[in-house]
Amino acid sequence: MDVHYSVEGAILTGRYTPPTHYVFKIESFSKLTKAIEDKYSSDKFDAEGFSWKLSIYPTGDESKNGKGHISIFLELDTSLAVGSDVNVTVNLFVFNHFEDKYFNGRVRRYHALKKTWGIAKFIDIETFSNPEKGYLLDDTCVFGAEIFVIKSSFKSERLSMMNEPSTYFQTWKFTKFSSLSSDTCSGNFGCYNWYIWLYPDGTGKSKGNSISVFLCTSKSKIPADTKLFTKFILRVKDQTDENRNVKIEDNHLYSPYNYSSGRVEFLSLAKLQDPKMGFLVDDTLIIEAEVTLLGLVMKE
Repeated sequence: MDVHYSVEGAILTGRYTPPTHYVFKIESFSKLTKAIEDKYSSDKFDAEGFSWKLSIYPTGDESKNGKGHISIFLELDTSLAVGSDVNVTVNLFVFNHFEDKYFNGRVRRYHALKKTWGIAKFIDIETFSNPEKGYLLDDTCVFGAEIFVIKSSFKSERLSMMNEPSTYFQTWKFTKFSSLSSDTCSGNFGCYNWYIWLYPDGTGKSKGNSISVFLCTSKSKIPADTKLFTKFILRVKDQTDENRNVKIEDNHLYSPYNYSSGRVEFLSLAKLQDPKMGFLVDDTLIIEAEVTLLGLVMKE
């Protein structure tokens, strides 16, 4: 089974710490260049439960457009069953003797296509061979590799949008508001038993200075492993001027563990009780709710 790596650019930042899994020192690099026509491949080494080989192309891998550069590739030397998958992040290094640092290029694997991938233009030969740069000192150089296998623990969900989304409405007219001493809720509406929850004196940080209003649903109505993708509006009516209505409009994913949405500081008590406003008329408060079921999110 093949494993494919996607190239992520050339040399990155340097570090003092050697590569975690493999260091490959080449003495008399110029002799190696003359002795081989293509590449030198290391013996296999183990990392993260797999065997690997590091290949160096001293004059570049021309088949990968690496001419004029040092090319460096990492091969997975472990057999994989057809259909199996290995996710890895790979760092490939070259040592700079002057700075005493390892400089790295990064390779990431995305698709199971082939076992060998790397960086064809890892470092240009002119820079690498320049004695003032520090990569090749006394005809000696050092390369290295780190391999980190990414173990998959992802979850999969599917969003199915409604062809014709349904919108549900409720108008809650609450009389004798001033006599209300604790939180209360409206009656249910819609297919998932939506309801409005009101804290007349606020809750949490708004306690004593604002009303808190939420749109909730009965968590027992939502099937297991399902979320409701919705758009909702909550509105406190100004009964004398609709232009002064206070509302929130948002999207929300309702689930058995997240079955309410709204605002803690919905409307200040000072503004609510202001006789120049029309939020309280004859001690009556009107709250409206609209909720549109846009789709269902389900685990796969």
